[in-house]
Amino acid sequence: MGKVYDAIDEKLSAWLVAQKIFFVATAPLSQHGHVNCSPKDGRSFHILDERTVVYLDLTGSGVETIAHIKENGRIVLMFCAFAGAPNIVRLHGQGEVVESHHADFATLQARFGGGPGLRSFIRVHLTRISTSCGFGVPLYEFRGDRNQLTAWAEHKGPYNDEVAASQLAFFRLRKVNRLQSCCGGKASADRSALNPPTPTQRCRCRYCSRNGSRRRVYCERFSALATARPGALPRHLPLHCGLR
Repeated sequence: MGKVYDAIDEKLSAWLVAQKIFFVATAPLSQHGHVNCSPKDGRSFHILDERTVVYLDLTGSGVETIAHIKENGRIVLMFCAFAGAPNIVRLHGQGEVVESHHADFATLQARFGGGPGLRSFIRVHLTRISTSCGFGVPLYEFRGDRNQLTAWAEHKGPYNDEVAASQLAFFRLRKVNRLQSCCGGKASADRSALNPPTPTQRCRCRYCSRNGSRRRVYCERFSALATARPGALPRHLPLHCGLR
């Protein structure tokens, strides 16, 4: 049945890297925050040594994992056998966000070979390695990878501070900060640009200015870069203006 390992041995390592999918879970310290769980492509996972693993963090619809790790570091990765002998492996540990300004970013990027949509790496220093039976996990057949994320990331271009800022403002003003409990991403260092405005302020982004918006609140896009680039309209968010 279940077993606790002192380290990732050769047999367990071979099994982990053979899996097509794994799941990542994190949570904020606040009792009012939500636990976040995300599926990941098995190819984005690498074993650095017997007590350290890392996976690619690609640009997506949220930054909950980064936010939670920066707040408390807790993280667990779960792998399930959907083919062959039943098995579940959980890797508990302390997570570390390796962003583009980190000294190890280039080394990890070379290890993975880069690719579109790369936002950061999540490195996990393992504190517990355990297995369980997996008898209740159904059998599934792997049919192939989806190409939507790669195509979307190539269309949007490289991830940078401007994209991070616009994403964070978008989530904050749409109250997704309740899910995140704290800001994630490098842009969170300057929170002054992300604070919601009072109802008496008018949006001054180019979209609202050109279309005569009379709503007296900030457009989500303008709020993201109000301090650094007043009136800027980043192209990376799907909405022209959150007030439309």
